[in-house]
Amino acid sequence: MKGARGKRAPATRELTAPVEDYLKAVYELERAGEPAATTQLAARLQVAPASVTGMVRRLAGQGLLTHERYRGVRLTAPGRQAALRTIRRHRVIEAYLVRALGYHWDEVDVEAERLEHAASDRFVDRMARAIGEPTVDPHGAPIPSRDGAVEEARYRPLADLAAGATAEVMQVSDDDPSLLRYLDDLAIKPGSTVRVVDRAPFGGPITLAVGRATRVVGPALAERILVRPRGARRVRDGGARSRK
Repeated sequence: MKGARGKRAPATRELTAPVEDYLKAVYELERAGEPAATTQLAARLQVAPASVTGMVRRLAGQGLLTHERYRGVRLTAPGRQAALRTIRRHRVIEAYLVRALGYHWDEVDVEAERLEHAASDRFVDRMARAIGEPTVDPHGAPIPSRDGAVEEARYRPLADLAAGATAEVMQVSDDDPSLLRYLDDLAIKPGSTVRVVDRAPFGGPITLAVGRATRVVGPALAERILVRPRGARRVRDGGARSRK
């Protein structure tokens, strides 16, 4: 498959770990529908803006992304497929660590980050088969298919629900292990049912019924919990709010 400027994109196995990290970061930032800014990439990858500029030029030359001055960065079709293959490896590894090896969901992101660049696609496919071909990772994020396709759903933040609404938790932010441990203590995980009992005014706390327990969460935390309101139809698109 040829990328931008008529250049052939490298095979996935030839991509270095830093390149895969860049492509994955562009994919995550781009899902909102706008090009990823180089300043956003620098912040996400925790590198200097000058380093981002150099890497963006290199990847554009390889046909993996396009960059327009003052307009940001977008993945080409080969770049998007490479990003999704890396994301698949990460999320399958997370699911395998939880289901087969007994890891907790707050432990797996760091381990998967280490392993995603070293594991071959064939090895990851066997891991997926061993645990029953999971479709989501332990945090509810969709796992791309073997051919690099992904079907993401548009979910609402828990913070958007009105008092009295009932919803199923579908996905949670996974970038903070302490947040995951806290949600575990609250029994708020993908598959949990929550009901908004009360909302304090002026951005105050939200009271939830989780099973037979009553829990109170702040609006900032509720923004990081994605839900599907009871009775709502599932809407699919290419831009679910998630990270990895």
